[in-house]
Amino acid sequence: MWKEERNKLQRSFEFKDFSEAFGFMTRVALIAEKMNHHPYWTNEYNKVELFLSTHDAGNIVTEKDHKLAKAIDKIYKKE
Repeated sequence: MWKEERNKLQRSFEFKDFSEAFGFMTRVALIAEKMNHHPYWTNEYNKVELFLSTHDAGNIVTEKDHKLAKAIDKIYKKE
Protein backbone atom coordinates (compact mmCIF):
# COMPACT_ATOMS: atom_id res chain seq x y z
CA MET A 1 0.00 0.00 0.00
CA TRP A 2 1.30 3.45 -0.90
CA LYS A 3 1.89 5.92 1.94
CA GLU A 4 2.18 9.65 1.54
CA GLU A 5 4.92 11.03 3.77
CA ARG A 6 7.21 14.05 3.50
CA ASN A 7 5.75 15.10 0.14
CA LYS A 8 6.37 11.68 -1.41
CA LEU A 9 4.35 8.59 -2.21
CA GLN A 10 6.28 5.62 -0.85
CA ARG A 11 5.88 1.86 -1.16
CA SER A 12 8.06 -1.19 -0.55
CA PHE A 13 7.92 -4.34 -2.66
CA GLU A 14 9.39 -7.76 -1.91
CA PHE A 15 10.14 -10.53 -4.41
CA LYS A 16 11.34 -14.13 -4.42
CA ASP A 17 14.88 -13.15 -5.43
CA PHE A 18 17.04 -10.49 -7.06
CA SER A 19 16.10 -11.54 -10.59
CA GLU A 20 12.39 -10.97 -9.94
CA ALA A 21 13.11 -7.62 -8.28
CA PHE A 22 15.25 -6.53 -11.21
CA GLY A 23 12.61 -7.63 -13.72
CA PHE A 24 10.02 -5.56 -11.85
CA MET A 25 12.33 -2.54 -11.88
CA THR A 26 12.85 -2.95 -15.62
CA ARG A 27 9.10 -3.00 -16.29
CA VAL A 28 8.60 0.04 -14.05
CA ALA A 29 11.41 1.87 -15.88
CA LEU A 30 9.72 1.32 -19.25
CA ILE A 31 6.38 2.68 -18.00
CA ALA A 32 8.04 5.60 -16.20
CA GLU A 33 9.92 6.54 -19.36
CA LYS A 34 6.69 6.53 -21.40
CA MET A 35 5.07 8.76 -18.79
CA ASN A 36 8.18 10.96 -18.59
CA HIS A 37 8.02 10.58 -14.82
CA HIS A 38 10.97 8.91 -13.17
CA PRO A 39 10.93 7.56 -9.61
CA TYR A 40 13.59 7.56 -6.98
CA TRP A 41 14.12 3.98 -5.83
CA THR A 42 16.37 1.67 -3.90
CA ASN A 43 17.05 -2.01 -4.41
CA GLU A 44 18.69 -4.51 -2.11
CA TYR A 45 18.57 -8.14 -3.25
CA ASN A 46 14.83 -8.94 -3.36
CA LYS A 47 13.50 -5.63 -2.03
CA VAL A 48 12.59 -2.53 -4.00
CA GLU A 49 11.47 0.72 -2.41
CA LEU A 50 9.93 3.45 -4.55
CA PHE A 51 9.45 7.15 -3.81
CA LEU A 52 7.33 9.32 -6.09
CA SER A 53 7.10 13.11 -6.22
CA THR A 54 6.84 15.61 -9.05
CA HIS A 55 10.09 17.54 -9.30
CA ASP A 56 8.84 20.27 -11.63
CA ALA A 57 5.95 20.99 -9.22
CA GLY A 58 8.33 21.65 -6.34
CA ASN A 59 8.86 18.04 -5.17
CA ILE A 60 5.30 17.48 -4.02
CA VAL A 61 2.83 14.68 -4.70
CA THR A 62 0.63 15.38 -7.71
CA GLU A 63 -1.82 13.48 -9.88
CA LYS A 64 1.15 12.46 -12.02
CA ASP A 65 2.53 10.50 -9.04
CA HIS A 66 -0.79 8.83 -8.32
CA LYS A 67 -1.08 7.82 -11.96
CA LEU A 68 2.39 6.25 -11.95
CA ALA A 69 1.67 4.53 -8.61
CA LYS A 70 -1.43 2.88 -10.14
CA ALA A 71 0.60 1.72 -13.14
CA ILE A 72 3.27 0.29 -10.81
CA ASP A 73 0.60 -1.56 -8.82
CA LYS A 74 -0.67 -3.17 -12.03
CA ILE A 75 2.84 -4.34 -12.88
CA TYR A 76 3.30 -5.76 -9.36
CA LYS A 77 0.01 -7.68 -9.51
CA LYS A 78 1.19 -9.42 -12.68
CA GLU A 79 4.39 -10.64 -10.97
